[in-house]
Amino acid sequence: MKPTSGPSAVPLERSVAEAFDFGAAIREISPLGRGLINDTFLVTTDSAIGRHAVLQRINRRAFPQPELITANLRTLTRHANIRPRADGVLQIPEIFSARDGRDFVLDRDGGFWRAIGYISHCTTFETISNLAQAEAAGAALGRFHALVSDLSPQQMHATRPSFHKTPVYFARFTDVAASASDQTRSAELDGCMRFIETHRHVVPILEDARQRGELAVRVIHGDPKLDNFLFDTDGRRVVSLIDLDTVQPGLIHYDIGDCLRSCANPAGESPAKLDHVRFDLDICRAILTAYLTETRRFLAPNDYAHLYDAIRLIPFELGLRFLTDHLENDAYFKVEWRGHNLHRAMAQFRLVADIENNAGHIKALIDHTRSG
Repeated sequence: MKPTSGPSAVPLERSVAEAFDFGAAIREISPLGRGLINDTFLVTTDSAIGRHAVLQRINRRAFPQPELITANLRTLTRHANIRPRADGVLQIPEIFSARDGRDFVLDRDGGFWRAIGYISHCTTFETISNLAQAEAAGAALGRFHALVSDLSPQQMHATRPSFHKTPVYFARFTDVAASASDQTRSAELDGCMRFIETHRHVVPILEDARQRGELAVRVIHGDPKLDNFLFDTDGRRVVSLIDLDTVQPGLIHYDIGDCLRSCANPAGESPAKLDHVRFDLDICRAILTAYLTETRRFLAPNDYAHLYDAIRLIPFELGLRFLTDHLENDAYFKVEWRGHNLHRAMAQFRLVADIENNAGHIKALIDHTRSG
């Protein structure tokens, strides 16, 4: 991020950070993470205990009402089951107040910034390297769902009202594709279009089940991809689930599907070769077994019945979103080259195809973990 004017101007992130009360002078500010949506920085202070904070400018295109994010986080941290415990089950980051008493700072252009605690001595992973890590991720997601299982979703705001509602994404894709220029066409794009057309029937599966009352609306994380799990330095236990911007009412199936989409594809979202994309059944088994150990007491039969639907639907949905952004000239997700979002979409559709090729194995795995 560049200074606003002149070579001696104070960088925007620095001037915003100074508006927060960190309890000590700011020593350094540096970029943090690989997020595709928000601008994120690590703030280091002169505190004797080496205190750090995460400073973020929230993308208003993704979150039109970013103040709801901080309101939800306040509710989350007040909830009885989330308060700090001696066993350190899952840490929830603290919120730093601005010097004017609010939970956020607005810059001169109306940009929305918040500051939360940085959880140190942790690490994240781009891919699962062993089944112990997969079990830890599954247990952490299940623990999060269990901890908020008695938090009424009516107490939480919808920070992204249409998030993970696949019919909404599909309608948007249809509109964008209809107006796309013929100059954008390619063999790769045409292949994606054909794949989407043959999978129209999967679009409403979860939302139809919710509307029929088969699936309950609960508090969810919203974005439990692998790099939002903070592992301890040994990589054996998840200390925290971070990136809580999308904590809101929803279907836990969104979380389960997104976790498996991210963790069970060792090739990642931007694989060097699309042929490397696959759905790892062993990782799936480890995650689901650990997850169900934490959540079995409150899951209903219909929750199990729609697990496969979620595992297949969420990567399809993300592929839709990547392809829509490609057709809109990469207006939403950060990209490294033109065509990056098309490549990402192709990877997600490859993953869906492999999930479908293994449908029998996955459904048998679900039945086994349910009964176990």
